[in-house]
Amino acid sequence: MRRINCIISYDGTNFSGYQVQPGKRTVQDEIEKALTKVHKGQSIRVHASGRTDTGVHAKVQSLHFETEFQLSTESWKKALNALLPNDIYVNAIKEVPSDFHARYDVIEKEYRYYIINGPEKDVFKRNYSYYFPYKLDLIAMEEACRYFQGTHDFTSFSSAKSTAKGSKVRHLYEVSFSKKENELEFILRGNGFLYNMVRIIIGALLDVGQGKLTPQDIKFLLEKKDRRFVGVTAPPQGLHLWNVKYKQE
Repeated sequence: MRRINCIISYDGTNFSGYQVQPGKRTVQDEIEKALTKVHKGQSIRVHASGRTDTGVHAKVQSLHFETEFQLSTESWKKALNALLPNDIYVNAIKEVPSDFHARYDVIEKEYRYYIINGPEKDVFKRNYSYYFPYKLDLIAMEEACRYFQGTHDFTSFSSAKSTAKGSKVRHLYEVSFSKKENELEFILRGNGFLYNMVRIIIGALLDVGQGKLTPQDIKFLLEKKDRRFVGVTAPPQGLHLWNVKYKQE
């Protein structure tokens, strides 16, 4: 049995998230259907580095599956791309050790979030960014970003609907943003993320930018460990899973 690591990209616009859901179109379902065709009807299960929600995109999503087929990595790539819909693409495939796990071996994930912050909408970016036309205090937002960096309990910044058990402590290596013309690009890198964590953080940073919160309030909100004290969750279309790193890399 061979274990194969697959690096894919997908446009999340027309998916109900990554994970298989009955009666809904998902990334996992499309990949498993393609693998089943390659394996002539044999069901193949894939395991990803994590889930993405409805409308969320991935530049780099990592997954693995097991197979008895002896195809070359290039043949795997060609076969899957021929079978997958045009909003999913296999970028790379490699054989990995049998103890590799696409989820549990992750040491760092990077997300990026895009906001159009100007007087006019860009219809061509409506599925890939959040249009937010209100004036923002970027200096205050930069200060607020620093409070998120480091090791914290992010309960306040995790969806109340989360079913995840165990510690809500995560370490964020970077929370930053830059502005080019009317587009804001946020970068968040960490050893793990809770359900809706990035989008809730973005919502809080926008509240700081509008003066609804001070940068120092972020420290208070982290200490409260209560989602009810934090504002709205930013919408999904601006969020992109940007990179996934493993120990051997």
